[in-house]
Amino acid sequence: MNLTLFDLDNTLLPLDSDYEWGQFLSRIGAVEPVSFARRNAGFLAQYQDGTLDPVEYLEFAFSTLARFPRQQLDQWHAQFMDEVIHPAIRPQARALLQEHQQAGDLVAIITATNRFVTAPIARAFGVEHLIAAEPELAAGGDITGRLLGVPPFGSGKVVNTEQWLDSLGKNLQDFGRSTFYSDSQNDIPLLSAVTNPVATNPNARLAAHATAHGWPILNLFDD
Repeated sequence: MNLTLFDLDNTLLPLDSDYEWGQFLSRIGAVEPVSFARRNAGFLAQYQDGTLDPVEYLEFAFSTLARFPRQQLDQWHAQFMDEVIHPAIRPQARALLQEHQQAGDLVAIITATNRFVTAPIARAFGVEHLIAAEPELAAGGDITGRLLGVPPFGSGKVVNTEQWLDSLGKNLQDFGRSTFYSDSQNDIPLLSAVTNPVATNPNARLAAHATAHGWPILNLFDD
């Protein structure tokens, strides 16, 4: 069996689901639009630059989610899926996933975006295994605002991958071929840890690194 890992934002999706969720909350009036949009855009810019403090960002994201009952959040998320995510899912992304699934690979999505935002997206793609930033949940399912564990960002993606594989009784070395698709230089640690790194829709920094190291480059959303 081979292992195939996919980043989510700007890799399988031609957008950043975390940023778009924040924009959605602003559009529907759930948050104060001007100040929230400013902070949301600032964190996105830090992510793109590779300067993001993932704990600081996730505390911001989780504190926003913690303001609302889970039932309300789930209703909004269903609307978000209909309006933003489903229209953005491209057939070529589905086809790439299905190619690996049909080959019998162990397939997972690994993302720095939190599980509340991404679990329905993983289901929409038909992917069982999701490694994501974990919010602490109260007994009734409400989000408390606290982060659990190590954020799957940068080298944290390697840590989280190893922990997930360990829960399955496996490790990276058990797979004859391990593949990771990602768009960002932030994911170079995990790209470097697998046998088959694929720079997918890469930003300029990752494209340069991939070229220098002879990694394949896939432009999944070239129409």
